[in-house]
Amino acid sequence: MLQDFFHTCKSNQFNVIGYPVSADFNYQELDKFWQFSFNNCGDWAVESIYSLNTFRFEKEVMRYFAEKFSIPFETSWGYVTNGGTEGNMYGCYLAREIFPDGILYFSENTHYSVAKIVKLLRIEHRVVRSLPNGEIDYEDLQRQIALNETEHPIIFTNVGTTLHGATDNLDKIKAILKYAGIQREDYYLHVDAAFHGMILPFVDAPQPYSFADDIDSISVSGHKMIGAPIPCGVVLTKKEYVENISVAVDYIVANDKTITGSRNGITPLMLWYAIKSSTEQEKELRVKRCLRLAEYATEKMNEKGVPAWRNPNSVIVVFPTPSEAVWRKYGLANSAEYAHIIITGHMIDNIQFLDQLIEDVALDLKEDETMTVA
Repeated sequence: MLQDFFHTCKSNQFNVIGYPVSADFNYQELDKFWQFSFNNCGDWAVESIYSLNTFRFEKEVMRYFAEKFSIPFETSWGYVTNGGTEGNMYGCYLAREIFPDGILYFSENTHYSVAKIVKLLRIEHRVVRSLPNGEIDYEDLQRQIALNETEHPIIFTNVGTTLHGATDNLDKIKAILKYAGIQREDYYLHVDAAFHGMILPFVDAPQPYSFADDIDSISVSGHKMIGAPIPCGVVLTKKEYVENISVAVDYIVANDKTITGSRNGITPLMLWYAIKSSTEQEKELRVKRCLRLAEYATEKMNEKGVPAWRNPNSVIVVFPTPSEAVWRKYGLANSAEYAHIIITGHMIDNIQFLDQLIEDVALDLKEDETMTVA
């Protein structure tokens, strides 16, 4: 069974095109560490009595992301998570502790996990309409803020929505809050940058996305644009906020500032290795090659009569949902109206597969139009 499963994995590893994962990674240098029972329980900034941890690597990972997201490392805190959902929950958790009476606003195109988070944390919330390209509807956000009496909005923003790859405009959102008479210290801005958080730092004209744009917390996935065999990510915030949730744990002689307590010790090692094994120039080149290939796929589909499009600085190409036979063949993520392909690192050298998909989608659309006319 294991050998059969291995062959299945090898056959499909580089044909993942409908979901945001990068398969162009190689962590063989870390194979020797699988024999250890790592546990990153507690705060990586404090020495733990449990010596089998990867805190020294986690600290460097967080230093890297603090630099990438424009916050002084000394005034920041965050940790390596199990993925974007945990990072988003952490941001919402911090916001709720700061503003217990706050209302969380998020768009209908926000990742489905946020609907679970508001139930788990019991946060009062409002779902805001989305624009056709997937961004939050700014007029509806303004209307809903005006309708509610709370003085403490918690705004959940997207830097790359799941289906459309849309980025909410932080400048417009802050202008709405200012117009409503809400002072900066009276609201909280969380950014879900699960996928595009490792794209925007490497483009020439990024949309606002970082602490330089006055955000309060940000969540990024590690297995998406970076690439990893295990779901993982980071969450980053301001150190002053974390003190509200810090818990002293006597038997490990440490403070726990996380959600999960015992945490994966391998993933900080992987993220550290991914960061250190390429230069920033190489990371930028990889991102820009993905963006060029996404542009190529969009143009190629349009040439063949498929009305494909993508948002600025996004590697997600959106097009009408094809027949089930096609989306199952290529493992495409889709809704009733739209499907998408996602160009990550492993697709750069797999253009033949991309061209084959484009041909099949175009042919499928023509056949559908013919059947509709008939």
